Amino acid sequence: MIDLELLKHLESYLTEHRLERFNTVISQRTKHFTVATEDVYQLHNTSAVMRSCDVFGIQELNIVEETNTKNIDREIAMGAQKWVDLKRFHSVNDCIKDLKQKGYQIVATTPHTDDCELYDFDVTKKSCFFFGRETEGLSEDVLKQADSFLKIPMVGFTESLNISVSAAIILQHATSKLKKTDINWQLSDAEKQEKKLDWCKKTIKSYQEITERFYNNQH
Repeated sequence: MIDLELLKHLESYLTEHRLERFNTVISQRTKHFTVATEDVYQLHNTSAVMRSCDVFGIQELNIVEETNTKNIDREIAMGAQKWVDLKRFHSVNDCIKDLKQKGYQIVATTPHTDDCELYDFDVTKKSCFFFGRETEGLSEDVLKQADSFLKIPMVGFTESLNISVSAAIILQHATSKLKKTDINWQLSDAEKQEKKLDWCKKTIKSYQEITERFYNNQH
């Protein structure tokens, strides 16, 4: 439970435009969908996926770093690391277990024999879209534990898209379709308040001093 009085106090340090932006963006955030990337070699691809998550309102991004451990490229992410929650895992099985415990179905994005085309995807189910390595694709661990397989329809000679492009296409379609349903896809009020406090912390330069002063004045 966050301190709502502190949040209200911190919001007074934001410009009217910034506060309005926070409220607008938070109202479009969702945890109904999430994304997972598995051992992506090219750093800019993971960073670009994070940027797409922010753009399309996905609040959480899961990164599996079993063999590749890198920091998000801040330039490519364009500040998205401030707004999107990053969850890191050293094992894909740990990641899948965590997601399934939270009620997510595992959706493997891959050209697969039993796949579902993007336009037929059931957006009502709480889902995590898994994206694999640039060359090998998703691991056998993901493919074996996947609840469904999803592919983007393609009509050209090229049979695959860059991971960040695939993520953007899938997220744009899925979130647009989701918002046309009567599913309760938004964050809860408590989640919104917690996230706004986190955003205040990351954007107000004197956050620590302001917070200490706020609590000192209450005693």
